[in-house]
Amino acid sequence: METLTPKAGIFSPAPPVRGAESALRVENLSKHFSGFQALSGVAIDIKRGEVHGLLGQNGSGKSTFIKILGGYHVPDPGASLFVGGLRAEFTPGTFRKLGIAFVHQHLGLVPSMTVLENLLVVEHAIEPRWFINWHLQEKRAISLFQRFGLEIDPSTPVKRLNPAEQALFAIVRAFDQLEHTPATAAKLLILDEPTPFLPAQDVQKLFALVRAIVAEGASVLFVSHDIDEVCEITDRITVLRDGQIAGSLITNECKKSDIVKLIVGQDVNLSARPHGLERRQEMLTVNGLNGRVLKDFSMFARKGEVVGLTGLIGSGYDDIVNLCFGAIQAHAGTLTLNGTIHDLTTMTPHKSVQAGIVLIPSERHASGIVQSLDVTDNVTLPILDRFGGGWALSRNMMRSRAKVLNESFDVRPRDPDTLMSSMSGGNQQKVVLSKWFQIQPKLVFLDEPTQGVDIGARAQVFDEIRKMASRGTVIICASSDHEQLAAICDRVLVLSHGLLVVSLEGDDISKGAISEACYINEEASMKVALT
Repeated sequence: METLTPKAGIFSPAPPVRGAESALRVENLSKHFSGFQALSGVAIDIKRGEVHGLLGQNGSGKSTFIKILGGYHVPDPGASLFVGGLRAEFTPGTFRKLGIAFVHQHLGLVPSMTVLENLLVVEHAIEPRWFINWHLQEKRAISLFQRFGLEIDPSTPVKRLNPAEQALFAIVRAFDQLEHTPATAAKLLILDEPTPFLPAQDVQKLFALVRAIVAEGASVLFVSHDIDEVCEITDRITVLRDGQIAGSLITNECKKSDIVKLIVGQDVNLSARPHGLERRQEMLTVNGLNGRVLKDFSMFARKGEVVGLTGLIGSGYDDIVNLCFGAIQAHAGTLTLNGTIHDLTTMTPHKSVQAGIVLIPSERHASGIVQSLDVTDNVTLPILDRFGGGWALSRNMMRSRAKVLNESFDVRPRDPDTLMSSMSGGNQQKVVLSKWFQIQPKLVFLDEPTQGVDIGARAQVFDEIRKMASRGTVIICASSDHEQLAAICDRVLVLSHGLLVVSLEGDDISKGAISEACYINEEASMKVALT
């Protein structure tokens, strides 16, 4: 690990790796917005031919740093930028000339256009031409894809590509842009959260492509919340905290706990799964659940128990919470909660909420919040009848309730008038939890509860889940994050091809054991599913 020198409570950046030329280096980078210091004295050195990880909680300054490199923001006076050892300027619109290309989380592709049109759109937007030799460009595209092992037809509309193919294509397109820059340019590819919505096997394809691109002479700045992914793909890591450099580490010389401590500023235990849950009466049973993939699935849960559901993509585990809540129509099955039987073929979200059942959805933006409304309006939606009768609602009472919830769930900023669209993913998720946990539900379904949530907020989400379970609520958590399941679950049910294949409990639960159960049962369950 590189030496870290304390400075006013924030670690100063580690010295650059010796013997490697800088692709891009920034020094004394600061950015002040009205009443807020987003970045302060940031210095980052990205070497040629390396994958450099950039980590930090939401609000740490990562987005501001990237937007400055892209010319969207202009830094405060005093910042220095060096490309290939030569001084350059932070001038809007020049990042392409500097040899910087971006792939953001939402990829920047036009779904209705073909792959070839998307490949050419950036180039021709910068340098418009009267004539395009489509046959020649198609041959070039095919050659480019073959070079990196992509089996993509240039004439295919982007909307027909699966998420992994879209991500891989976006990265290859960005690299193609770098190849048209001068030899002295940085040739830096910035990948901004490219993996949150990809299954594990597709993440590995993306990593293989990143390594191939680096082998071709590019450098990569990999921005992510996922520490395991950063540890796997990067050579060095820089951590931002509160707009300053918290530290810089050589990846293969540090431990995950070192990284977490830099991100959060203190030791955080994400694996403190509760042990020894006392044997309590069964509170929930699901019997004969059938759906698009599921085949006669049954399960039970005890009072105050956290039960995880997982499996490989397509196994059906992620359908269970939606089928039981009524968000997807079940073909057959019943759910019994505290002795009351519910027919899942006629279940609806409205009936579920009336029965004390809530769902925290994975697609937070689409189904969990109203982005155009503020925190007050979002958290009071389930309990509007408490704030007045007739045609009038007491805005003051609603704001007071929102303030209490913001304080209790550590939502930042505390201001209940904050628009949801302006908040980080972690704070949005805490608002969603506070909205539904306040009604003291009997049963909570969680679908990927920490998707797009940074490490600090992730620990807080875990705490809130444990608190809710300690009050006797049953928690059912569907997730592909095996570390998360190992941290919070008393039991983990593994599915494959719509069938329950393994149940892990107590000390048998670990990230490795869950992953192994998912993969070793795949072939056996496939044979059963085909009979």
